[in-house]
Amino acid sequence: MLENKVALVTGASRGIGREIAKTLAMNGAFVIVNYNGSKERADETVEEIRANGGSAAAFQCNVSDFAQTEAMVKELVAAYKHIDILVNNAGITRDGLIMKMSEEDFDKVIETNLKGTFNTIRHLTRQMLKQKSGRIINISSVSGVLGNAGQANYAASKAGVIGLTKTMARELASRGITVNAVAPGFIDTDMTSVLSESVKEAAVAQIPLGHFGSPKDVAETVAFLASDKAGYITGQVIHVDGGMAI
Repeated sequence: MLENKVALVTGASRGIGREIAKTLAMNGAFVIVNYNGSKERADETVEEIRANGGSAAAFQCNVSDFAQTEAMVKELVAAYKHIDILVNNAGITRDGLIMKMSEEDFDKVIETNLKGTFNTIRHLTRQMLKQKSGRIINISSVSGVLGNAGQANYAASKAGVIGLTKTMARELASRGITVNAVAPGFIDTDMTSVLSESVKEAAVAQIPLGHFGSPKDVAETVAFLASDKAGYITGQVIHVDGGMAI
């Protein structure tokens, strides 16, 4: 489905990002596993992809840094000649009620989740415009759609990703580049594993399907949007949330 495609997945060393990288590789793409902090986890992701017959390489870059992201894109284009798929998955949380939230915690989340998405799109679109093709998939969140108490910074960043997605879809459509967002709900990852049972039960009560999703649910949606099957879909937000945002 994605043979001869090169995909860059940010924040791909664990959780949803790792599953996206593995799924794109399983569908034939060569995957660049971007990471910021953990080289060991990124290398494990690459090794797992290769062990299953796929192709991948790890690349360190803090996507919240404009200059670093520019340098990464230049190096990747020089090495691989084309990048066909960009998945903006890198994200962090610094939860807290707004009255207690520090400026640093607000800024850090916006810098990684929203500005990081802007940075990669900003620097990669020139290459995609030359190619007259491309798939950009931004990972938002149900929190960016509904809001969530204690996540003013995170919800704001993910709502911003949706606005950025719709605007980029309009700007880039004439050159054959689609831009869509995926908004996961509660997904079984390291982030949700630390939640107390009472919090998990309260969350499940808000989900019409009655259970948390899996990283694979998100990854398969991303793979579809990255494929030719989704060639006439752009500017959309696909909810992978068990019905939470109905």
